Amino acid sequence: MNTHTSIYKMKRPGKALVLLSGLLLTFASCTKDFEKYNTNPYALSDEQTLSILPSAFGPIEQAIYSNYQTAQNLSADAYSGYMMSPTPFAADYNLNYAMSDNWNVNGFKDPFTLVMAPVKKIAEAGAREKLPELWGVALLIQVEAMDRVTDRFGPIPYTLAGTSLKSVAYDDQKTVYEAFFKQIDTAVANLTAYVAANPGKSSLGDGDVIYGGDFTKWIKFANSLRLRLAMRVSKVDPQMAKEQGEKALAQSAGLLSTPADDAAIHQSGGRNNDLWQITESWGDNRLGAAMGTYLTGYKDPRAAAYALPATDPKVAGTYTGIRVGIAISGKAVYEDYASLNTKVNFTQTAPQLIMTAAECWFLKAEAALRGWAGAGDIKEDYETGVKTSMDQWGVTIGSYLSDNKSTQAAYTDPKNAENNSPALSTITIKWDDAASKEVQLERIITQKWLAMFPEGQEAWADYRRTGYPKLFPVVHNNSGGKISTEEQIRRIPYPSIEYATDDGTAVKDAVQNLLGGEDNGGTRLWWDVKGPNF
Repeated sequence: MNTHTSIYKMKRPGKALVLLSGLLLTFASCTKDFEKYNTNPYALSDEQTLSILPSAFGPIEQAIYSNYQTAQNLSADAYSGYMMSPTPFAADYNLNYAMSDNWNVNGFKDPFTLVMAPVKKIAEAGAREKLPELWGVALLIQVEAMDRVTDRFGPIPYTLAGTSLKSVAYDDQKTVYEAFFKQIDTAVANLTAYVAANPGKSSLGDGDVIYGGDFTKWIKFANSLRLRLAMRVSKVDPQMAKEQGEKALAQSAGLLSTPADDAAIHQSGGRNNDLWQITESWGDNRLGAAMGTYLTGYKDPRAAAYALPATDPKVAGTYTGIRVGIAISGKAVYEDYASLNTKVNFTQTAPQLIMTAAECWFLKAEAALRGWAGAGDIKEDYETGVKTSMDQWGVTIGSYLSDNKSTQAAYTDPKNAENNSPALSTITIKWDDAASKEVQLERIITQKWLAMFPEGQEAWADYRRTGYPKLFPVVHNNSGGKISTEEQIRRIPYPSIEYATDDGTAVKDAVQNLLGGEDNGGTRLWWDVKGPNF
């Protein structure tokens, strides 16, 4: 383990009770002494904390997407080719590679304060021993949330987070991933034991806004998360990847396999769907150019499920999106380009996807391509992934899988020819057993990318790992040469708060664990290995 002293300090563990009690307002009528607990959260005993624990899971789960617009939409959602904002927030900002510290800080700090801190309090209250099944779910939520942080920034305080009020260590990414896998081990063991001893029962209940307390689905999610993370490290550490991937594939509980298994955060407590909020209510989000060209070129039946056609007279009725990093003089210029379908699938109360069964079938297809035991047949996994995605969105697949002609469409912006681009990909849809491994991988990842929409965080990670699908580069690169236009952005710089204490000694040391050693968007993460995929 390679660690460095960090200036980043998790809030005092006891303060997590502000979250664990303050978010229980809807349950006040069920708790005689609730007012006392809510007024003085520090007074909660361990027993009291454990007694209210099931109702605390929902807020922690919802915190996975805390500050969504700045933490993810104005970065990963755009970098993945999924979305782009029509709003010119500033001359220099994330979307033209001049990184906005006041945005990016949220994607760093919120998971520590809103997920890791309360999970630590759950542990301190004795959940590990007294409620091991709930501890298992808490660990899975933590891994899901913190993987997003390390895959945005790189090394993070993790294994020692919350152990000191003065300083905490940064772990290099390999150490973080090793910790993730061990925590998934614990979660699977705890949940499997509980289900075996208590068939059909749950100690969590509907306080869980992801699976409603269904532990069998949490076990499937755990296996699927392990496979996702194993694939992430497949280029940098093939041995670890194969070991963990095969372990996930060998589990008798299986992976997410049908849309009924999909992991999604359901809205509660008056919370709105974030994509609805920023797209429909604020008007700050539209379809990305890359997504529009693949949907159009492939004549993809999911197009109408994902997006609303443009209403701008110059592109009306088409799925013309917006390229990343274009010059925008005012919001009105592009706000009528294609948008997300906030009328049907991304409504105000719609759940927000974390992981889908379709993604898992594509993970299996890539695992089979890499020769991992238990993955199955590549073609069958690939085609099942496409079919599962179509089922998820309620569309008819038709002859889609037999199409060996259609490819990505070119991009044309009638408002500014500077933004035009020919199609970058020639990959077709129909599976071809005779194609090279690299071509087969591009086909798998391109369809996986289409199926994972709108989860831009995972799509951006896949793009960085594999180079697929082929995405339009930023039009105006204002990084001052720090980020390559051709290679595109690789990570988000650490927020300035990490440099504000102790002269930034800890974060400066941690930066040395980045490939290249510079804290900017052009530096690759540990698992983001440049070069061939095979």
